Amino acid sequence: MVLTEVKISLIIMTNISETLNPRRDTSPKVVSVEEIRSYFPALTRVQGGQPVAYFDGPGGTQVPRRVAEAITDYLYYHNANSHWAFPSSVETDEMIDYSRRAFADFLGAAAGEIVFGANMTTLTFHLARAVGRMLEPNDEIIVTELDHHANIAPWQQLENERGLKIRTAKMQLRTGELDWEQLESLLSPRTKLLAIGAASNAVGTINDIRRAVRLAHDVGAFVFVDAVHLASHERIDVRELDCDFLSCSTYKFYGPHLGILYSKLDLLQMLDFPKLLPAPNTAPERAETGTKNHEGIAGAAAAVDFLASLATGETRQAKLDAVFEELHTRGSELFTRMWTGLSALESVRLYGPPPDAPRTPTIAFTIEGRQSAEVARLLAERGIFASHGDFYAKTVVERLGAPNQSLVRAGCACYTSTHEVERLISEVESIASER
Repeated sequence: MVLTEVKISLIIMTNISETLNPRRDTSPKVVSVEEIRSYFPALTRVQGGQPVAYFDGPGGTQVPRRVAEAITDYLYYHNANSHWAFPSSVETDEMIDYSRRAFADFLGAAAGEIVFGANMTTLTFHLARAVGRMLEPNDEIIVTELDHHANIAPWQQLENERGLKIRTAKMQLRTGELDWEQLESLLSPRTKLLAIGAASNAVGTINDIRRAVRLAHDVGAFVFVDAVHLASHERIDVRELDCDFLSCSTYKFYGPHLGILYSKLDLLQMLDFPKLLPAPNTAPERAETGTKNHEGIAGAAAAVDFLASLATGETRQAKLDAVFEELHTRGSELFTRMWTGLSALESVRLYGPPPDAPRTPTIAFTIEGRQSAEVARLLAERGIFASHGDFYAKTVVERLGAPNQSLVRAGCACYTSTHEVERLISEVESIASER
């Protein structure tokens, strides 16, 4: 048999083998939007004769069945306080440990670096008080105009209590992005902490956190990252970011109302957190005040597991990697269509970076001659739920000069469909034409 015949024979045998024993495609797979939607009972709601399209995700997403079931199961069968010898208390301890591991996977941290609290705002005030105890008068903290006020007010409070100086990094009005040159000019050896949002909850801008961390660490400052808006859209790895602290809220990514704080372990062990004397003094519990929201913690872990369940993979982290990569792609496509459709309407004004800039699939807009609250009400009557106001990002809205300091905000979630985006565009066009 000549060489050519050998090659042909091998090809034929390979094809026969693959027909009888097809190769397994081991690349990660993410379930369809249609399947994802089947997990959310809220999507069966009807308003104004139309299925409700939930664009209010930036203010809080809907919850899949498994999250609600995890909360119910805990309350029905395991409800107890922690650190006692009877079974339901032991089960509570085990659930909390499991949840810390789930969020360690979610954020790329260690389980001992995960702190649970009521919400991001409460945790940030708590952390600010602990950080403030190690600072001196005339030390400086930098905040940014792009941020939710939960990442501004807790640090401003230290200005009054500790005599610190708060300096503010500005946003660029034209792009809705941070003014990096001005931020760099504020940093100095007097800077002790930079508080920065990973993404703007008002206009969707994603900040370059790696760059911010490098700049702050170069002058010896800590970095606190508000990742509340980003956590539902992008994969977060605190080790890669090298931030010192990071917070998020699980109700923004399909869980219950609960706050999560990540802190580097050495800082968590060192900071002088306000606490009761009998309470544990070991990390991470030394940063957790009072009895925790156990049912909320159970539901929060279920939210992480829900996201991981949407993809194939060998580990929870691998599944989360695949899910967030796919959700980023889907969200970008939806947002591009939303931006293109709304920007074509003459009386609609859009705010924030365009689709080709780093941003989340969250759009902010106004309609000329219409109050934002009125627009949101009219959309709701047609089965489209979108939020309005300043979203506690008051400085952003003021600087943008939005009419009556109020925007309409629509955000895409994992369950958002192309059809819903088309409905939003159509109804905004209809409302704009009714003036």
